[in-house]
Amino acid sequence: MTKKALVTGITGQDGAYLAELLLDKGYEVHGLARRSSTSDVNLTRLEWLGIERDVRIVDGDLLDLSGLLRTMRDIAPDEVYNLAAQSFVKSSWQQPILTGQVTGIGVANVLEAVRLQKPDARFYQASSSEMYGLIQEPMQSETTPFYPRSPYAVAKLYGHWLTVNYRESFGLHASSGILFNHESPLRGIEFVTRKVTDGVARIKLGQAKELRLGNIDAKRDWGHSKDYVRAMWLMVQQDEADDYVVATGRTTTVREMCRLAFEHVGLNIDDHLVIDAELFRPAEVEVLLGNPQKAREKFGWEPKISLEDMIVEMVEADLKRLEK
Repeated sequence: MTKKALVTGITGQDGAYLAELLLDKGYEVHGLARRSSTSDVNLTRLEWLGIERDVRIVDGDLLDLSGLLRTMRDIAPDEVYNLAAQSFVKSSWQQPILTGQVTGIGVANVLEAVRLQKPDARFYQASSSEMYGLIQEPMQSETTPFYPRSPYAVAKLYGHWLTVNYRESFGLHASSGILFNHESPLRGIEFVTRKVTDGVARIKLGQAKELRLGNIDAKRDWGHSKDYVRAMWLMVQQDEADDYVVATGRTTTVREMCRLAFEHVGLNIDDHLVIDAELFRPAEVEVLLGNPQKAREKFGWEPKISLEDMIVEMVEADLKRLEK
C-alpha cells in the first residue's frame, strides 16, 4: 500500500524539498499550511520544484489542537514530519511569546494529535543547532549540553525535549534531527545566506551597490537542504527512534561565505560589503560545528553537496530571478 506522510511547514524550504523526496519515493504527501484572510497559501517553493499539483494541501495551524486532531484522524498518516515553526532567529526577540507558542507549544499539539489519533505513526521533529548556543564543546554532538541564546532556541529546546519525553513516556516512534544550518535557492530572503546571494546578484546586475551585514565573523556549519531532508527520512525509517545531529562537520565564517559568492560573479568583497552595527544580534552564537558521526554510523548519511557548490547554485538562482 502507498505510504502517507503529513508534513507541517510544507511551504517552507525544507518542507518543499522533503515533499519532493517523498513523492519520488511514491508517498501520498499531505501538507499542513496556515491560511490567512489576506492571501492564499503561498506555494511558491512547491511551484519552483514543479510539485504543487502533486501535494495535497490541508488547512491547519500548529496552535489549533482540535484541527490537528481532525487532520490526523482523517489522513491517518504513516509518517508525520513537524517542520513548521517561527524560524527566523532575529524575529524571536521581537516576538518571543509567538515564537514560544508556535515553535514550542506547537510541537506539543502535534505530538498530542499523533498520540491520540495515530500512535503508530512515525514522528520527526525539526530540532536546531541553535539550541547549543553558547557552545559547551568545540564540536557539538547528541550528548553536548545545550545553552540556547535566543527565544527561538529556547522554544526549539522545549520541542526537542518534549519529543524525547513522548518517546519515553508513550512509546511513540518519535525522533529529532538536530539540524545545523542548511540552505538552498529556496531559503527565505531574511536568512543570511540568501541575503548574501541575493545582494551579490543585485550588485552584479547593477541594481545595488552595497551589501549590509552584521557579525560576519560568526562561524556556521552550512549544508544543503536537499541533503538534510534525506537525513530526516532516513532517521524515520530506523527500527528504533532516536535523536541525530545532521551537519557537515565543517565550519565557515559568514565573511568566507560572502567571499565565495562575490568571487563567483567576479567581484571584490571589499568593494561592496558594509558592516552595520544595527544588524548584530542581542546575544550572538559565535561558532557552530556539528559532529554527524552517529548519523553516518547508524544509517550511512553523508552530505553530497559542498558549501562552494551550494553558494554557486544560490547565486545563479538569484541572478535568474532578478533578471526576470
